[in-house]
Amino acid sequence: MARSFPTLWNLPGWVRALHAFFVIYLTGQIAYATFQVFVVLQPDGTMGPMLMTAADVPHELMVARRLYAIEAWIAFVGLALYLAITEFLPRLVGHHLATTHAPPQEDA
Repeated sequence: MARSFPTLWNLPGWVRALHAFFVIYLTGQIAYATFQVFVVLQPDGTMGPMLMTAADVPHELMVARRLYAIEAWIAFVGLALYLAITEFLPRLVGHHLATTHAPPQEDA
């Protein structure tokens, strides 16, 4: 008989809801911070990358943009680590255990 390893769908409903909340929350943080950097805090008269106009941007605006950019990167790294630990690692470990520690076959 094959061993079954816990997956997200075998867990209680509240754990799945908490998992979905974390993923949606971190994705929302990434979208919000990106929107702040590229739309709300866009310097007047520029579209897209600032390139050479970055030297003319006021210090306070540049600091605010950088803080939101750091927030976006932290949320992105948090989401990547969370998904790696909760989604990909259990699958890799389960696959490894299923292939290397398979129960012995009985000869009839």
